Amino acid sequence: MKKTLPMIAVLAAFSGVAHAQSSVTLYGLVDTGLAFNSNAKGGRQYSAASGNLQGDRWGLRGTEDLGGGISAIFRLEGGFNIDNGTLGQGGALFGRKAYVGLSGPYGTVTLGRQYDPLGDYVGSFESANAEELVTGTEWGSIYGAHPGDMDNLDNSDRINNAIKYASRNYGGFTFGGMYSLGGKAGDFTSNQLFGVGAGYHNGSLSLGVAYEKAKDPNYSVFGTNPSANSPTSTSALNMSSPVYSGFASAGAWQVISAGAAYRIGNATIGGVYSNVAFQNLGSEAGAGLNPKHLSGTASFNIGELNFAYLVTPALQLGAAYTYTRGSSVSSISGASYSQVNLGADYFLSKRTDLYLVGIYEHASGVDSTGKQAVAAIANLSNSSTDVQTAVVVGIRHKF
Repeated sequence: MKKTLPMIAVLAAFSGVAHAQSSVTLYGLVDTGLAFNSNAKGGRQYSAASGNLQGDRWGLRGTEDLGGGISAIFRLEGGFNIDNGTLGQGGALFGRKAYVGLSGPYGTVTLGRQYDPLGDYVGSFESANAEELVTGTEWGSIYGAHPGDMDNLDNSDRINNAIKYASRNYGGFTFGGMYSLGGKAGDFTSNQLFGVGAGYHNGSLSLGVAYEKAKDPNYSVFGTNPSANSPTSTSALNMSSPVYSGFASAGAWQVISAGAAYRIGNATIGGVYSNVAFQNLGSEAGAGLNPKHLSGTASFNIGELNFAYLVTPALQLGAAYTYTRGSSVSSISGASYSQVNLGADYFLSKRTDLYLVGIYEHASGVDSTGKQAVAAIANLSNSSTDVQTAVVVGIRHKF
């Protein structure tokens, strides 16, 4: 008995060490409010709106120390609509993130459904990014994204089957890359995606750059949710915004993006540039993907300037202007979109805040569908005219 007790004590001690080296965290966010759309396909719309500043979510993240500076990590994160309890991301249980991997002295490698380098290294400079902004807390709302979020800086589209590498922080410098396998038998390159990015954060200055290219973007980028149309569908279109839905037959989607921000006291000035190209139009032959029989490349140049100011420790104000210009291609002369984002965020505590956001957009020219361009604020029903205004007020709580 005397020998048994010390042995039990030793085993208990080792058990405690093993427990201390592993951890699992439950976290989440709920965000809801009221939204006004001045022109939702011809009529004014007042509605309850969920996930305005950031998408509603809950998740589990964990780590286990494997020794030698190496840890096993995982993350499972699902989105939902708090107003009706339905799943987000087209009904996916863990539609926001789902990955497992290893982290060590030379960086982190993860496999699964993940955000891409565009969002990781440049998204934080966009006023609408729903993760972590260089310019302060999230204030631009999901409606303030660049038209249709075509450059994916707001992480609207997650990447499936992805292998991702993220470096350690080297004096403020980080870099990484991603490769997504298409998984199609007999065609290794079908639906594949490749992206790289780098960032630098030191004191008041922050910089970021990313490059990404995907084959068959209608499926590999814009069609990654369970509800998406597959290539065998009779209605295979997965691009909903008229800003670029007419280019769904593109054989490739390429984005080059860069961002910068500089903090001066309580103020932060930021900027973003993206070049988005829908290449090899007509390569995809799905039903209805190329009704205008387009060929060649359609490109967009997007520029944003933004400003955030911390009036008090509890109150942040923000403003941004975005200009998007589309090129001409075949019979499409191209369209331009001007957008202004204004926001105010008031913190009741570290985890709970109230917000008010206003978005105004004006469109001109001929859009990707060959029609007169209409205002199309991201994540809202399109306008029936060239102008659209949205206002959203709400509350967000993080846990």
